[in-house]
Amino acid sequence: MNLIAISIKRPVFAWILMSALIIFGAIAFNRLGVSQMPDIDFPVINVSVTYPGAAPEVVESELIDPIEQRLLAIEGIKEMRSVVRQGSGYVRLDFDIDRDVDVTLQEVQTALSSLRMPLNVDPPVIRKQNPEESPIMFVGVASDRPLREMLNWADNFLLDQFRFLPGIGEVSLGSFSQRNLRIWPDPEKLRRADMTVSDIWDALQSQHLEASAGQFSNTQEEFRVRWMGEAATAEEVGNIRILRRGGRVIEDTVYRIKDVARVEDGLSDIRSIARIKGKNAISLMIRKQRGGNEVELAKRVREKVEELKRIIPEDYELQINVDFTGPTEAVVKTTEEKLVIAGVVTILVCFLFLGSLSAATNILFSIPTSIVGTFLILYFSGFTLNLFTLLALTLAISIVVDDAIMLLENIVRHYHMGKSPAQAAYDGSMEILPAATAATLAVVAVFLPVVFMEGVTGKFFFQFGVTMSAAVLLSLLEAVTITPMRAAAFLSLSPKPSRFETFLDNLFHKLGNFYRELLSFTLKWSKTVVVASFALFLLSLFLVKGLRQEFVPQQDQNFIALNAQLPPGTALEKTYEVALQIEEVVRANPNVASFFTNVGGGLGASSVNQISVPITLIPREQRKVTHVEVMGQLRKELSKIKGVRFSMRDNSARGLTSGRPNPIAFNIRGPDLEVLQAKAEEIMDRLDKEGLTQDLDTDFKLGLPELIIRPNRQRMAERGVSIQAVANTLNAAVAGIRVNQITDGGRRYDIRVKLPDGNVRTIEDIKKIDVWNNFGVRVPLSELVDFEEHRTFQSITRVNRQRAIAIYGNMAPGKGQGQVLTRAEQIARQVLPEGYDFSLEGASAGLAESFASLTGALILGIVVAYMILATQFNSFVHPVSILAALPFSLTGALLVLWMFNVSLNLFSFIGLIVLMGIAKKNSILLVEFTNQVREAGEKDLNKALLRACPVRLRPILMTSVATVVAAIPLVFGNSIGQETRTPMGLTIVGGTIVSTIFTLFVVPSLYKMLSIFESKKRNHIELDTTGSKGPAIEGHETELDARISKLGRPSQA
Repeated sequence: MNLIAISIKRPVFAWILMSALIIFGAIAFNRLGVSQMPDIDFPVINVSVTYPGAAPEVVESELIDPIEQRLLAIEGIKEMRSVVRQGSGYVRLDFDIDRDVDVTLQEVQTALSSLRMPLNVDPPVIRKQNPEESPIMFVGVASDRPLREMLNWADNFLLDQFRFLPGIGEVSLGSFSQRNLRIWPDPEKLRRADMTVSDIWDALQSQHLEASAGQFSNTQEEFRVRWMGEAATAEEVGNIRILRRGGRVIEDTVYRIKDVARVEDGLSDIRSIARIKGKNAISLMIRKQRGGNEVELAKRVREKVEELKRIIPEDYELQINVDFTGPTEAVVKTTEEKLVIAGVVTILVCFLFLGSLSAATNILFSIPTSIVGTFLILYFSGFTLNLFTLLALTLAISIVVDDAIMLLENIVRHYHMGKSPAQAAYDGSMEILPAATAATLAVVAVFLPVVFMEGVTGKFFFQFGVTMSAAVLLSLLEAVTITPMRAAAFLSLSPKPSRFETFLDNLFHKLGNFYRELLSFTLKWSKTVVVASFALFLLSLFLVKGLRQEFVPQQDQNFIALNAQLPPGTALEKTYEVALQIEEVVRANPNVASFFTNVGGGLGASSVNQISVPITLIPREQRKVTHVEVMGQLRKELSKIKGVRFSMRDNSARGLTSGRPNPIAFNIRGPDLEVLQAKAEEIMDRLDKEGLTQDLDTDFKLGLPELIIRPNRQRMAERGVSIQAVANTLNAAVAGIRVNQITDGGRRYDIRVKLPDGNVRTIEDIKKIDVWNNFGVRVPLSELVDFEEHRTFQSITRVNRQRAIAIYGNMAPGKGQGQVLTRAEQIARQVLPEGYDFSLEGASAGLAESFASLTGALILGIVVAYMILATQFNSFVHPVSILAALPFSLTGALLVLWMFNVSLNLFSFIGLIVLMGIAKKNSILLVEFTNQVREAGEKDLNKALLRACPVRLRPILMTSVATVVAAIPLVFGNSIGQETRTPMGLTIVGGTIVSTIFTLFVVPSLYKMLSIFESKKRNHIELDTTGSKGPAIEGHETELDARISKLGRPSQA
């Protein structure tokens, strides 16, 4: 007994199965994590180092190059990228996608474990770089209080208020100054005391020390011995005596640190300034736990912010600066709405085709069974509700009802032939089961190859493919177990067809006859029809050249990232003045809801000459202009601020790539930085002149003022001063040196010695700095060294150990990403000399990688579908007829994308993949039923096609119209993420309409043409596996032929 018979005879089993899928699927849904992107480990390791005060060349030679040398021994590195700036640098390693990132992390740690770092340089920080671990929110605090007080308050109180919220991964302050005990030597007082800066840090190292002295015991107790030699407060540090001067003991006078320096509980060097509403501000970065629900966490954070507003001091303002969870929440909400709308309109379509409310209700049940049941698969697969799984569920609604429609339509047809409800349910289901199974497996065949895609995009599509396959397979399970049971039950409740059903039966009978006449005509000209149709397909491929190609479309997520850059060497104070002008422009725009200004390091800015302004727009539903138009407005006003380079971008590619998110991003590499700079400027200039780009910039900035201090070795030898003594003194006086640490409140803070900024303004100030010689005599630097001023670069980038310059920006309005990148590569190949290279990066590299990978997956899916169909039909020829529908679905998709001026992008490709699965179903129905007619005894091929195809017209139109209507809600809307749904919806709508029309005429014509390649022997090979003799199913052909003879007659009321 098969599943269909079991479900009809034992309906309780089918009801329980349906209930179990829905109930446990709902439970799984509530436990699923929610995130913008799939929770996967990017094979990227980041090694960062800091070397306070060191020039980029020094960081490169002393830190980055040795680190790279050690990392070269690790296997599987695809790309090694290094970026060096003043006082810091990092190495980013991109590995093969199949590498276990945790094992790789351990290998990197092992490789660098024995690396010897320069004095006062911390060991490198090694971390996995994963977009899933990026901040999901930024919470800002503004006040007129001093920054040190704000940071202390945040560190001691505010951070802990968020750290213990359920779902929190990490809460940290942005790139702001940290609490330090600062020692500010006074050059004049040092001179009067006959001292140098080195005497202060020598005193701190020798007079400020805490250590464990072991333990001792008597016969009763054991005592731990602890040496408490550290000063506990800034005052105590100031009272530390300076016992030596130039290495000699001071005997005549008592000197304390406070006598020659100012001691304060302050901050590390201020390299960034943040502002909210014109006040000083700090920002908290909120990260979620891996696999957690970011939407729920964001709600908790908002509630916490509102709660804290009532209890924090009145002069503190707390607000959410940036909330990246808005798009995720909108996608979840919109998906729910689209599922409901698609479900309702699908049922309406079924009612209008079948005329039976009970039949339409039957199909309605198939939607929650398949969709909600899929949540169970997602939960046990460890997936989250993210962009790709939600897109899969949204698109699955167009597919999961097809099996139920096919079975139900055939069951109703058998019922109208006079059979009992149970018998009609069984016969109708068994007759259509081979076609339904073949169609479902062919659909899965398209999605499964997506699982084997390479690269980061492949990791994302793995979850998409599994989700689609699970939903489609569950729909088949539902169709062969639950749908027949419900059909039998519902048909028994309405024994007679309604007038509307009879009207529809007669209408489709007339429509079938009309289709038969048209098909008869096309079969007479079958070769002409097939050749002309495929010629039309080939012509449609030229539409690809007229389509804009891009990785992802620009999405209006109510967010704009504005960055500004002043000339290298611009002081923080000057940058701050420009930031105030930018604030005025942003504040004046009526479409801006809020913004947060960061001058200097942090939030995308890496130097004091850079400004970062994350802008939150008012909701798109309340705006009359798009975010692209807002960027244009801001760009026009900001252009009035001279001497500043501006760039703006949206957040469309956030999380889709580990590299630069700008839509235009590439680099040129070679041995000479000066050549690279010249060629980068030439490439940018030509792209701008051709009107292809805007906001272009590079990461290479030349012109940073630099003071080179070179030792005069002869004079230093004559005066008895060592190179080391000068280096240490300069480091402490100008760069500032971390001498020791102090404990307060159970936490350790650095003690730093540095000359006050006001005492180091000119070269003359540096010349006055004194150094001890070997004889205990102070010698000014002016007598020991030579000074030279010149311009240098602000940062150095290396890709695979080659010097590189990255160029990034935006396309000009109306230009496609693929078009611009292709032209950029052409120009680069023309201007770059031998030994120099060009390569894409970030979102631009994602475009080429994803398109190539998706195309390969699509082709592989078609090959697998052919294999499955060949096995199902036991023929090498029939699958060709079935797959003939695919080119025409592509024609329809390209045509509708061209008509609506929608780009070919990642989401268009998703629509094409879904379309490849849908388009085959109609062909399968025609070919499968034609084969049944021929097997029933019809020898004339034309008659077989003319008898079978009109019978399948109704279910073909039902499934096609249901698919189109279910996809239409994707096309329209104005919520966040609509830019990703529109290309998918248009692709499915256009492709389904065109492929359905061509399928009805081209597939039968091609079937007829290819029949000459069929085997001459159509007899079945029958095996008697029970040992009995005679036919396997006696009288089968006669019964089937009798049924077929009734196919063309309308049912009687």
